[in-house]
Amino acid sequence: MKLQLVKLEQKYKMHLNNMMEEWYASGEKIVPYAIARLDYHDFNNYILSMADSEENEGFVPYSTYFCLDEERDLFVGAVNIRHYLNESLLLNGGHIGDGVRPSERKKGIATKMIELALRECKKIGLDKVLMVCDKKNIGSAKSIQNNGGILENEILVDGIMEQRYWIEIH
Repeated sequence: MKLQLVKLEQKYKMHLNNMMEEWYASGEKIVPYAIARLDYHDFNNYILSMADSEENEGFVPYSTYFCLDEERDLFVGAVNIRHYLNESLLLNGGHIGDGVRPSERKKGIATKMIELALRECKKIGLDKVLMVCDKKNIGSAKSIQNNGGILENEILVDGIMEQRYWIEIH
């Protein structure tokens, strides 16, 4: 499996449609939030929302990437990288939000996707990142730990126990 992070372009429209249709059909919450907040059917508007953002309306600048399995020509997930943390993201959210489409889980994709995201974090000058996951999401915790994540603490957010991990980027 050869994975790479790509920015959304017109040539990936069908890749996006296939991944999002599968995710919505599963009934699961789509993460990262950045890829679910707008209607992907309005592709031109959607693609603009995936571009690197500026700070506005309480959002910090972020970059969104889709994880492409080059061998199968398939989107297997997505990551959203926040360039810095505000008070809310420091508590619950972190620098990197990631998600793997339902049919592609338990294959090591999240671990590799986070590794690739950490490279992008380094490019924007980050040397330490925060990642947060639901305590019940053991697969997510393992993917973070596989990339050097050290558990700082657990906090209760809206009735859900969240784990906060820090990763040093080398």
